[in-house]
Amino acid sequence: MFGAPKTRDLSPGQVKAALAAHEILLIDVREPAEFAAERIHGALNYPLSTFDPAALPPAGDKLVVLQCGSGKRSATAVGKCQAAGHAIDAHLAGGIMAWRAAGLPTVTLDSNTGAVSDRV
Repeated sequence: MFGAPKTRDLSPGQVKAALAAHEILLIDVREPAEFAAERIHGALNYPLSTFDPAALPPAGDKLVVLQCGSGKRSATAVGKCQAAGHAIDAHLAGGIMAWRAAGLPTVTLDSNTGAVSDRV
């Protein structure tokens, strides 16, 4: 029997630094409405409900990092990647909640006006 997926937990600070250095491809596995309401700048949306590791864009020499709201869905997506034979093991520990708790900026959508703004 295969064990649980090997998941590498990255802190918000590590992900922020790697994004700034263009070293990672950040994949948000939350649902489209969640992604539209608030997201980390630079993240791409591949919802867990329809997640297919084969559909992920080529990352080149970048590390693929998965992210969700709290870390649970991204860990599940890591498992799906590994079951499909992909060497993806990294995710943002604590998800966007940990990102916000660390005081890092997000992009938000005002549902009343449709305005997109940065939130710090």
